[in-house]
Amino acid sequence: MTELKNKNIRWGIIGCGDVTEKKSGPAYQKTAGFEIVAVMRRDAAKAEDYAKRHGIKKFYSDADALINDPEVDAVYIATPPDSHKMYALQVAEAGKPCCIEKPLAPNYADCKTIVAAFEDKKIPLFTAYYRRSLPRFLQIKSWLNENKIGEIRHVSWFLSKPASAVDLAKDYNWRTDVQIAPGGYFDDLASHGLDLFAYLFGEFSTVKGISLNQQNLYSAQDAMTACWLHKSGVTGSGSWNFGTHLREDTVSIYGSLGKITFSVFENDPIVLETAKETISLDIEHPENVQLYHVQNMRDDLFGSGQHPSKDASGAHASWVMDKILGVI
Repeated sequence: MTELKNKNIRWGIIGCGDVTEKKSGPAYQKTAGFEIVAVMRRDAAKAEDYAKRHGIKKFYSDADALINDPEVDAVYIATPPDSHKMYALQVAEAGKPCCIEKPLAPNYADCKTIVAAFEDKKIPLFTAYYRRSLPRFLQIKSWLNENKIGEIRHVSWFLSKPASAVDLAKDYNWRTDVQIAPGGYFDDLASHGLDLFAYLFGEFSTVKGISLNQQNLYSAQDAMTACWLHKSGVTGSGSWNFGTHLREDTVSIYGSLGKITFSVFENDPIVLETAKETISLDIEHPENVQLYHVQNMRDDLFGSGQHPSKDASGAHASWVMDKILGVI
């Protein structure tokens, strides 16, 4: 890793689909010390189109070729979760740092295998839980650290959304394919919030949940409810339903002196309420929402900072989700 600290780090992207168009890809290009030199997609024409539109010199339809390209120093895996383990093990074998989209893998067992491979080679592994790096959530963490609402007692989260036109038509969507995402939208969406809670309150120690398929529109589960305990003593509860008539997203943190309310996904104000004051802040995300996450990776790889979502931390949310889904 010392050889990376004094050079520009050249990234290759495996899976240059929608998430890389605005959320993540441009963040790598805007970060000093990083550049994207190659992209891969199984459809060569789409890979070429992406490369041309984003000013990237190389494109591949074969992941092995990108991973083993001597001009690629590090790899970002942005494919659906069922392929994360396969590609991650190849990147680890090649000895290159890696960032993997969330969730780290479809199940905790695969996450452990991925983490072990990078630990064995002593290579940095990052998971794209970028909310740990976003200013709006860092403000919440600051309020908690400053004891603005006293001792933290409980956190609750309710997330719901209506079935989409694709859901109702029963058209194929990998996000609701039980072989790729056993929890359906829960895997894709709840992973963000559960990982954030681990960051704010510490790791989960006990998790219990119920999950089922209420709508029978697809093979994955679509309704979950859970309760849990953090190692810090904070209790938690959550409910996620993907067949309601309205989209809702509300997190409430209850303390001995007040309450903090916010949304995991919406750009609603974050609100602090105590007997002394009420503070409501609008903190916008950057244009490319993974920008600060990517900049923190740069600082970590160059030895000037510590990334908040590194190594085994990305696997913990998958353990929590597997407990809620009854997999473990």
